Amino acid sequence: MSARLLRLAVIGSLAGAFSGLFGVGGGTIVVPLLILWFGYEEREATGTSLAAIVIIAGLAAATHGLYGNVHPGKGLIVAIPALAGVLAGIALQQRIAQRLVSAAFALLLVVSAAILIF
Repeated sequence: MSARLLRLAVIGSLAGAFSGLFGVGGGTIVVPLLILWFGYEEREATGTSLAAIVIIAGLAAATHGLYGNVHPGKGLIVAIPALAGVLAGIALQQRIAQRLVSAAFALLLVVSAAILIF
């Protein structure tokens, strides 16, 4: 297996583990590692992560459902307005500089970590 494929497998494994443990993995694992390890631009990393997370999230949700941890009605309440947010976020991301997107994402991760710790 080539080093590139091995790194992609590591990214996938980490994303899957974090998705199962915390409900995150795409934005917090895949995007930064695609940027750092593969030199992807922010937009390309985001799109690739979203494509991968469809499969990861589907399996994670189904498995959590087997444990009784899924509330489909509440999931829909979150998901339906999120669709509008996705479209707005993509439109905004395409209009601002990638450097600003990266900085905003880094700030979001740091603030989220600080809130979770304190």
